[in-house]
Amino acid sequence: HPIQRSGVIHEDDKLRLVAEKLDHGVDCFGYRLEEKDRVTMLPEKLREAGVMGPNVKVLQKQGFIELEDRTVRLEDVSVPKPGQKVAFVMDTRPCRGALELADGVDVLICESTYLDSERQEAGDHGHMTASQAATIAKEAGATRFCVGAAWRQVKDGPEFEKVLDMVRGVRDLEMEACVTLGMVTKDQAGRLAEAGLTAYNHNLDTSPEFYSEIITTRTYEDRLETIANVRSAGVQVCCGGIIGMGESIEDRARLLQELATFDPHPESVPINALVPVAGTPLESQAKVEPLELVRMVAVARILMPTSFVRLSAGRSALTREAQILCFLAGANSIFYGDKLLTTENNDAADDRALIEEAGLRIKPACAS
Repeated sequence: HPIQRSGVIHEDDKLRLVAEKLDHGVDCFGYRLEEKDRVTMLPEKLREAGVMGPNVKVLQKQGFIELEDRTVRLEDVSVPKPGQKVAFVMDTRPCRGALELADGVDVLICESTYLDSERQEAGDHGHMTASQAATIAKEAGATRFCVGAAWRQVKDGPEFEKVLDMVRGVRDLEMEACVTLGMVTKDQAGRLAEAGLTAYNHNLDTSPEFYSEIITTRTYEDRLETIANVRSAGVQVCCGGIIGMGESIEDRARLLQELATFDPHPESVPINALVPVAGTPLESQAKVEPLELVRMVAVARILMPTSFVRLSAGRSALTREAQILCFLAGANSIFYGDKLLTTENNDAADDRALIEEAGLRIKPACAS
């Protein structure tokens, strides 16, 4: 094995790579990549201080700069940007090394190959069950564990039973559990609720009139039925939509009208802006103008005053000022982390700095 022992295996002025020995029967190591703490420069503060051009680099390098009539310090024109930490824990039984790698990280990528019912087999082969992986996540500070499946609809059988077992395992750890699985029947929604599911995500995406221009794998009525089944089972609903797919202003209004007619309103309403991806049918769509997203957020807040209106995909294309304008318009939730399925999300450290700069507070984790 190229790595012989636990410890720091690389460090420079930007990154630190740490290895920890895991428990797999053969030599196996997990890794934690740590970004060094930095600062985010504030353009408006730099302008006020009269620091521009090459002087910005001088200030960043030495921590201060002498101007004609004053000294400008780095902390006067910047905010701290704590480095992110990512841990990779693969091919191991639960062990001290896995816990040490996960402690305090921003993102934990942890493999789980077996169900709880297969715990003996997992241990025999040097792997973890889903609940054991969730335990490590909880020890690292997570309060909700999410499971997603690329299914059109849930089918009864072994795969669905596995999801139910995962939900039970997560709830046994006193963590919230959410899933997104596609369409579900009333009976399946009831079984998820019995297993302890906290929330179910199923978006409407757009208006009833424009829907068939975008989606052919299921009907609008299918989506409404799934949401009704989840709600009748007593599970929280996460349901929103996406703009920038070629729809009209009227389509956007109709989407919000549909969401606002839910009784009760969805607990969470994600507002997404299309991120055009090369090779897809919508790759040539123009980017959504920031004020269009602001308007969607504002109307969603007026129509659904108690819902969490969540800035979702497309936020990475917004300036700091545009994001703050969305917050002022009524957004009170964001997706936090470096990925939204297949598209990039904002830097987590930048998000923390933005929230602090905007004078906002982070809601404490809810008790399960």
